[in-house]
This record gives sequence, C-alpha cells and structure tokens, in this order.
Amino acid sequence: MTVTPPTFLDIDGSRIAVRHMAGSTPGIVWLGGYKSDMLGTKAQTLSDWAAREGRAFLRHDYSGHGESDGAFADGTISKWLSQSLAVFRHFASGSQILVGSSMGAWIALRMVQELRKAGDANVVGLVLLAPAPDFTAELVEPVLTPAQKHDLAEKGFFAEPSDYSTEPYIYTRALIEDGRANRVMTGPIDTHCPVHILQGLADADVPSSHALKLVSLLPADDVTLSLIPDGDHRLSRPQDLDMLVRAVGDMAGRGK
Repeated sequence: MTVTPPTFLDIDGSRIAVRHMAGSTPGIVWLGGYKSDMLGTKAQTLSDWAAREGRAFLRHDYSGHGESDGAFADGTISKWLSQSLAVFRHFASGSQILVGSSMGAWIALRMVQELRKAGDANVVGLVLLAPAPDFTAELVEPVLTPAQKHDLAEKGFFAEPSDYSTEPYIYTRALIEDGRANRVMTGPIDTHCPVHILQGLADADVPSSHALKLVSLLPADDVTLSLIPDGDHRLSRPQDLDMLVRAVGDMAGRGK
C-alpha cells in the first residue's frame, strides 16, 4: 500500500496535514481520536473503501498529532474543532458524512452545531465509533486522584500511561477547562441528520453507558446503536472494520 504525502493547510499559524480524495457525494470526512493520526487502521480502511467506491474522502491530523505541526500539550477541543472546521470548509464540497472515532465523535457533534449555526446544512449523516463527547468532564474529571489534581494545579497537566503508545497521555488544565465550554451532553442534541453509533461492550476507556447516555439525548427515530459484545475501544479487528464500512456505506446510501 502506497500512502500519498499530505497537503498542508495553514490554520492560525499551524501547518495542518490533510489528505483529500475527490469523488462522488456524499463524501466521507474522518475525525480521529485523542492522540490518533489519520494513517490509523480505521481511517486507512475507510480510505481504501472510498477509493474503490469512487467516493470523496477527507481526513486530517489535528495540531500536535501525526504529520501536523504543533505540540500535543497545546491542544484543546476548541483548537482542534477550529482546525477541523477550516479543513472541512476548504476541502469538502456538497453533502458529507462525518465519521468520528472516540474524541473525534465529540469534534463531529460540535462541527454540526457550528456548521448549522453558520447556515451550512451539508452534513447529512454521522457515524460515531466508541464516541467520547464531553470525555474531559464526564470521564476524566470525576475520577481525578488527589495527585492528579495537585499536578493540574501546580504543573498545569498530569500524565497517564497509554495502552496505545509508548508515550503517556497528557491531560492539561487548559484541555479540561476548555472541554467544559464545549460540552454537548447537557441536554437534547439536534444533529439534523441520522446517526449510527458503534460501541464495544468490552471498551475499557469509554464505557457503553456513555454511548447509551448519548443515545438518550439524540432524536430517537434517527439513531441506530450497534453494540459489539466483545469489542474494545479500538474497534480495529477485521470484523469491526467490516461493520464500520457497512455502517458508513449504509449511511452514504441514505444520504444520496
């Protein structure tokens, strides 16, 4: 498999790496997770599928991720949201389906809010994998240890070992404070489009109860929840990838 080099879009002084493949609509827009990059298994699987289908596909790395500029620790939800909106507005044309993984699902939900506010109704579907909207307020803050609270107050961050990387996860005070300003799970969420959620019941990072809470806030007649009994947070096994491609393909069929 040959991976083409990215193009770069300057956003607020940061060079953001983007890969855009032209094709039919609705196009697919990939939004990765916290400390994930756009060459991960799920993103690449969708890119290969879109290429076979002749369908437009757009993905990028947030600042501090993958091939983009910037320090990871300088990132916030607002910053990564702003970059995602800029990439979307620069490259995407016509109807689009946002596919968000983990934190990317939070970015996707906020993008719909901001695009709708600006009169842009081009998002015609959402596919959310192991969605982690509001994870700073809902999943991180409630379980902070005294040592972590001390580090946040004194150093401005705390570090946690990662199951997915040799480098630790860094959680900054700025990320957590900014997360509160971007919460979406405080009341009903009107996406104005159908939503399909894929959630593993063996997810140790984002519990299935979080996905169920999200479903309860979405318009019930437009939401599909697929629970995967032995699925973990990655959802990157062959059977998970097959389900992802089917879900995105079905959503694309609805969005015509």
